[in-house]
Amino acid sequence: MGGISEEREVSLASGVQVARALRVAGHEVVGVDTSRGALSASEEAAILDRGVRDPHPPDASEDIFRTGDLGALMRDPLLTDTDLVFLTLHGGGGEDGTIQTLLELAGMAFVGSDRLGCALAMDKDLSKRLLRDAGVPTPDWITVGSGEEGEARLQEVVRSLGLPVIVKPPSGGSTLGLSLAHDETELGEALILALRYEDQVMFERYIQGRELTVGILGDEALPVGEIIPEHEIFDYECKYRPGMAQEIFPADLPPGVAERVQVDALAAHRALRLRELSRVDFILEPNGSPWCLEANALPGMTGNSLLPKAARAAGLAFPDLCNRVAEMALRRSKAPGGG
Repeated sequence: MGGISEEREVSLASGVQVARALRVAGHEVVGVDTSRGALSASEEAAILDRGVRDPHPPDASEDIFRTGDLGALMRDPLLTDTDLVFLTLHGGGGEDGTIQTLLELAGMAFVGSDRLGCALAMDKDLSKRLLRDAGVPTPDWITVGSGEEGEARLQEVVRSLGLPVIVKPPSGGSTLGLSLAHDETELGEALILALRYEDQVMFERYIQGRELTVGILGDEALPVGEIIPEHEIFDYECKYRPGMAQEIFPADLPPGVAERVQVDALAAHRALRLRELSRVDFILEPNGSPWCLEANALPGMTGNSLLPKAARAAGLAFPDLCNRVAEMALRRSKAPGGG
């Protein structure tokens, strides 16, 4: 958990809750912050008490970002006798395939998708191409590289995608750096914000409709959920501040729509080569057409996160969910050819 990405706070909150749930399920668990090492019981308790704090940008002057030598972490005697690594990392270094590669090279079993699946899901430009090829509808988009964000390029975005338009970093999470630009002035401001996070920017056609999400557990689509945010978009504050969004499981959907969204979610999960768990997000147009926005290879795992809520709607309590994910990963790792 933890790490050095902008989503560090979300990761810590997920990690300590998963650790507690796995202990309830009967496992011996050590919580490890990849930038600091093993966490004490008091440190875990402090993270539980404070909840999810505001995004904490990396700052080289702070201790938490001065370490983070994952190679050294892999050599730590603490991990040499570990049966399974349960990853609750988010963002760069933890969800993009980096630590998955190190774990694979070390021959250590871990929860979730391998380096390829994580990399595919993290790169939204590439993942949307794979979704489109798999027949999963996804909104049109344009990705602009560093140095291409001139006035002519922005005019092309407006002509091709219209306004308002979604502007976001193509590899970020938790909607950090994401904006909904209603006019050309806001478009320029949104571009500047997104470039603070990455040297590429994705512009995506805005589709107004109901926000839906589907958790995947193993090869099963969980009940569809609906998100009704207080803001115009489901931003960081709406995701992690109490009372800023309604999250309804199962969603109240017309006959056949839930099944179609679940089918598309499974197709996205498979197209991106994800495994064990994922969460796939959609916008549902008023005419009943679902549009896939993205897939999350390591979705949030606090007790109030969307995937655990979907699991509860399917009758699976949080400790049981965490235990099932761990058992699936262990079985896979012990199977012939398992990674």
